[in-house]
Amino acid sequence: MNYSIHGTYGKAAPVSKNTYNVALLSMGHLLNDFYCNFLPILIPLLISNMGLSLSLSGILVMAMAFTANVMQPVFGYYMDKHNSSKLLLLVVPMGAFFICMVSFAKSFAILLLLIALSGLAVSIFHPMATGIVSKAAIPQKMGMSLSLFIGGGNIGFAFAPIVLVYFLQLYSLKMLPVLIIPAILLSLLYYKADLQKISTVSSSYANKAGLNWKQLFCNKKLMRLNAAMAIRTWSHGAMTTFLPTLLILNGYDKALAGWLLTVFLVGAAVGGLVGGYINDRIGYKKIIWISMFLAIFPAIYFLSSGKVNLITITMLALCGFFLQAPHPSSLVWCQKFLPNNQNLASGMMLGLSFGIGGIGTALTAVAAESIGLQRSMLLTVLTLIIGALIVYFVPEKPQDKDII
Repeated sequence: MNYSIHGTYGKAAPVSKNTYNVALLSMGHLLNDFYCNFLPILIPLLISNMGLSLSLSGILVMAMAFTANVMQPVFGYYMDKHNSSKLLLLVVPMGAFFICMVSFAKSFAILLLLIALSGLAVSIFHPMATGIVSKAAIPQKMGMSLSLFIGGGNIGFAFAPIVLVYFLQLYSLKMLPVLIIPAILLSLLYYKADLQKISTVSSSYANKAGLNWKQLFCNKKLMRLNAAMAIRTWSHGAMTTFLPTLLILNGYDKALAGWLLTVFLVGAAVGGLVGGYINDRIGYKKIIWISMFLAIFPAIYFLSSGKVNLITITMLALCGFFLQAPHPSSLVWCQKFLPNNQNLASGMMLGLSFGIGGIGTALTAVAAESIGLQRSMLLTVLTLIIGALIVYFVPEKPQDKDII
């Protein structure tokens, strides 16, 4: 099926709408998030090889969080007005290149720069690919297409740790650039499928042109929702980033640490799917505050135990499940505040809240220098109580004055 995709500027470009194109974009999301999640496994190695402290490793996490997440609303807003689709051919290979080159960094400054640039590529990909997949999908299969696209990212993010652990067991850190090859091959497939010809310009550009930024950031209810989601991503980011380090410090090997991180992330992926499924049945507000509250208990059990057995592994998976379950609902809720700027809403929930949460993850690392990593992570998890309370007191249906 061929359709013409019109941008605000430029001529129409005939683009085939089919499952194959959606599958290619989903594979791009898989690889994009796959490379994005190398850092948790690399941090213990960087601590050992470069003598980094937990505080410096926290700065690396904050740099990745800022460039990979906080910048997403900015790029999303720009791409709604200016066609940037040709960057689709470059962003995944560039993200892969920069994160794989950390093995050659000779100083902390170079290491920080490489990680920040890798995060920047991630930040460009998300709003761009999300917009393109909605135009490449067959309209009658839009829901399935978006689920496939989101699922690709979850799979890549979940299995990156264990794949990287086994790769580094077989090869040295200097062989990391080999992992850039899949990204290059995918980029060639994108070019052959003409995906770079689908405009990123939003069909509702006229509405977006009049966005009142002051009104946006002065909207207390929307900002509270963002704050609550930042607290959620703080706990999620701390677990994702420092779980392997905590396990290795407790005497467990790197392979087991990688597997347990995968268990946590698979639990999170399932939680996101289930949370999205029941969103229409019980309401997004209930899903968010109840899930955040329930995540506290399995997290405390796992972190306090110090053991690895069937019960603690189950608790770890449940922790991931409840931490990720609010994610789809938060996106739907944010879009209620921004019905004419839904890509910006996506950028806030998929990017901004994660970036702020990444800053919190850096604070977890700083606190770990004084009180130990285990206690620091326990205190981080307890902040979920604050997040749940914030959400509980935000009205579920925005009033007319709250809609931007």
